[in-house]
Amino acid sequence: MGEIANKTKGRIKRAAGALTGNTELEREGAADELTGEAQGAVEGVKQAAKEAVKAVKKAVK
Repeated sequence: MGEIANKTKGRIKRAAGALTGNTELEREGAADELTGEAQGAVEGVKQAAKEAVKAVKKAVK
C-alpha cells in the first residue's frame, strides 16, 4: 500500500479501536500510520537523490 493509504487505514483503525475500546486495534492503527510516514520519508529521500544526480550531471556538462 502507499503512504496515503496506510495513513488513512491507520487513522480509521485507531478511531474504531478508540470507539470500541479495542486497544489492539488502536495499536495496529498507530503502526499503520507509522508505516505510511516511513514510506513518505523514503520517497522524499529517493526524490532528493534523483535531484542531486541531475544537479551533478548538469554541473559536469
